[in-house]
Amino acid sequence: MERKNLGAKPFCYPQPVFIIAAYDENGTPCAMNAAWGGTSDYKEMTLCLSKGHKTVANLRSRGAFTISMGTADQLVACDYVGVVSGNKVPDKFERAGWHATHSSYVDAPLIDELPLALECRLISYDEGTGILKGEIVNVSVAASVLDVNGKVDPSKIRPITFDPFNNKYIVLGETIGNAFMDGLQLK
Repeated sequence: MERKNLGAKPFCYPQPVFIIAAYDENGTPCAMNAAWGGTSDYKEMTLCLSKGHKTVANLRSRGAFTISMGTADQLVACDYVGVVSGNKVPDKFERAGWHATHSSYVDAPLIDELPLALECRLISYDEGTGILKGEIVNVSVAASVLDVNGKVDPSKIRPITFDPFNNKYIVLGETIGNAFMDGLQLK
């Protein structure tokens, strides 16, 4: 197989489209788009977020935040909160067309238009590296994206990922196998 070297870059698949939300000092919700993050323990998320973001300042102040999965239906709004700074546009959450419901578990907003969210308590934030760790306190999901058995149906969520090679968004959804089962054929 012939290969092309691209150098040391943070390029991999998938890169999630996480929408991080927090309240400011006045209780106004703010949100940002982040692709560098993932689970780092059973009840822990780790993200790489620079300290200059308004959302980062807010979640540090409040000690809590939510992480919603970006969706195909909300693609424009998800991209908008990634390209516009809350430091310059304080009402960008509202301009995105979003509505907030206060989490019952942490002092942070759930975005009504995004059906899957992790509700997190801040564990730590390193200003030098931008590494943020959050404890997952609850995962909430809109009833509208559950199947008849009460399980999450990804085809109803239509989560999106970021393609760093081409600066595109890709929708997830095609099921191609069964985890922890299909590999047993080789056992």
